[in-house]
Amino acid sequence: MIKRPILKQWIAKTVYTFFACVLISCGPPSTTIIANPAGYDLKHPVTTKLPFVLNEISGLTYYSHDKSLFAIQDEEGYLYKIYTDRKDSMLRWKFAGHGDFEDLVLLDSTFYILRSDGDIFATTIKDSVTSTKYDFPDKGNEIESMYYDPALRQMILVCKSCQDDKRKKLSTYAFDPTTRQYVTDTMQFDTKEIARLEGEEKIKFKPSAAAINPLNGKIYLVSSVNKLLVIANRDGTIAEAYDLDPGLFKQPEGIAFAPDGTMYISNESADIGAATILTFPYHLNKK
Repeated sequence: MIKRPILKQWIAKTVYTFFACVLISCGPPSTTIIANPAGYDLKHPVTTKLPFVLNEISGLTYYSHDKSLFAIQDEEGYLYKIYTDRKDSMLRWKFAGHGDFEDLVLLDSTFYILRSDGDIFATTIKDSVTSTKYDFPDKGNEIESMYYDPALRQMILVCKSCQDDKRKKLSTYAFDPTTRQYVTDTMQFDTKEIARLEGEEKIKFKPSAAAINPLNGKIYLVSSVNKLLVIANRDGTIAEAYDLDPGLFKQPEGIAFAPDGTMYISNESADIGAATILTFPYHLNKK
């Protein structure tokens, strides 16, 4: 026979659990913060330490031909080729003078390299390096993220701090690699939804890199300032947000994907040890 005090405790606990489950099931059905995005384990990457010359590493892009990565750093106009399993084989090419270079995309053997003022350097490497600069039309903005959208056939530039943006949105611009012209893009990222996912009233989201995941077609944005990985749909609606461990992600400034979904994130040294590239293999059933 169950004693009365124990019976009361059991009933109270059962009722509490029932209502807790009801409340959870009535919550938002689609967008929420969980530990890891589907397919990835953000807590256990393969870490590649980089040489001193890449302490200020920023943008990354993947090169399928030999499974290497190309990178830039945000002080000198050098393009680097990196093998995560053979870092002693690193190569580099000079494409421009000193500048604050932030992101890059490789498309049809041309590297499109973004400077923080929005200017793009279209660079090819053959017998020699050829680089042509295309001036961003609006001055006074700060842009650190750029990705290629194959459906639009355009480079999409995501504002970090643009004059017309407030805490509610992030504007984008587009660059057409065929015409080599800039156009104002109509797509915006809704930062109110990021704040909601983070449990904040408002947030000033400042992305430092972006790329499209080839497996699900979604945009992955990483923010060094906010220590966040945000996943968005192609129309700019926010789908998911993940807090990044500052012990691993010291200063995340670049993101790239391999065709098999492997995700790479670069981190500046942040004056603590070496700069790194974190490799996150994609696992189909990983949650």
